[in-house]
Amino acid sequence: MSEPFRHQLRVRYNECDPQGVVFNANYLTYFDLTMTELWRELGGYQAMVDAGVDMVVAEATVRYRSPLRFDDVFECEATVTKLGETSMSTGIELRRDGHLAADGELRYVFIETGGGAKQPIPEAIRDRLSAYT
Repeated sequence: MSEPFRHQLRVRYNECDPQGVVFNANYLTYFDLTMTELWRELGGYQAMVDAGVDMVVAEATVRYRSPLRFDDVFECEATVTKLGETSMSTGIELRRDGHLAADGELRYVFIETGGGAKQPIPEAIRDRLSAYT
């Protein structure tokens, strides 16, 4: 298994609820930010879209393990857990000081740019993603 993709984030005040912890929906935002940075490292999301392929989230899960709070610095780790014909799954872990705060999975389906039919994952993209399997 390869090393996961890693990216560091900090909890901002507006992401917290009245109890002083990160509001639950923001964990999916952290997952999305992690994937955005992964695509940036792979050459950019827009290049894939310009080549005629896009992707949509088909399923998302989050398990909350330990709360994140305002100004916490935490590491996001993404590992591609499955590369199918037209879909991919990515496991994501959020860790603060090495301790698991949340984990989950995002499953994407590749489609024609503009909302078209399912498309196979292009080989060039598959090759780059395989570095994180």
